[in-house]
Amino acid sequence: MSQFSDMEVIPGVSCTVGESPVWHAQQAAWYWVDIPAKTIWKLDVATGNLSSWQTSEMVACIAIKDDGDFIAGMESSIFKLHLDADQRAVETRLATPPELKTGMRFNDGRCDRQGRFWSGTMFMDMAAAKAIGQLYRYSQQQGLSAPIVSNLLTQNGLAWSPDGKTMYLSDSHPASQMIWAFDYDGNDGVPGKQRVFVDMKTMPGRPDGAAIDIDGCYWICGNDGSCVLRFTPEGKLDRKIDLPMIKPAMCSFGGANMDSLLVTSIGAGKASDDQWAGTLVLLRPGVSGMPETRFSM
Repeated sequence: MSQFSDMEVIPGVSCTVGESPVWHAQQAAWYWVDIPAKTIWKLDVATGNLSSWQTSEMVACIAIKDDGDFIAGMESSIFKLHLDADQRAVETRLATPPELKTGMRFNDGRCDRQGRFWSGTMFMDMAAAKAIGQLYRYSQQQGLSAPIVSNLLTQNGLAWSPDGKTMYLSDSHPASQMIWAFDYDGNDGVPGKQRVFVDMKTMPGRPDGAAIDIDGCYWICGNDGSCVLRFTPEGKLDRKIDLPMIKPAMCSFGGANMDSLLVTSIGAGKASDDQWAGTLVLLRPGVSGMPETRFSM
């Protein structure tokens, strides 16, 4: 079942915890974050130039706003970010959940098909295995929701089916390793009928960040498993792409034809035999992906 694809290594960058890649079509550029380094990276595809911006606190996930700026889940709050030409990140605090305590931060996040921003929280000391993470929804009109999904260890894997009627969510903690699917009401932004989509304890790797292709299949990084896995909408594993790094973290579709898959990885605590830890690779998986919806004002 293992399938290899053409792979291109992104030169000149190695991340401590590389996460949240997103394709900016108007700029023909990739953006992603390095969480502990408090850094947002940009790769201009045409020139190969790399740019970076420092943030005041750890930035875990980003989504593009409809005005070209960014919305981000960070340590303490959800922020609006303007990345200026002088490499300064201008931050505006939007919402702070009262449940976000010391030692916690936001983790994975992206927008639903209607342009609402979703992100979840986690307790950063994973060894403590505290299931106190929550999943939130943020919109310009309604602000920050109350917790919508609770008792999460390490929230991850957010994605929506092409028609927006199914929401996916994972918990990548070693004690969980689950992926769930929900029926999703796009009018109200409310998920329901939670069910197990995939139990990753029987699969290679822990379920980290995810993406959706035009066939409605769910691509998820197998953290600790050196692979990206593709599941059909029925939860059947139908493709496995082996990767050189042990800890791939998140994947995202992009490129001019939406047929490239950028995969970030984790360099922190790398194994002695993982010379690829922290690198980013660009795959050609042979299928096109769904563009990420921008945050709608």
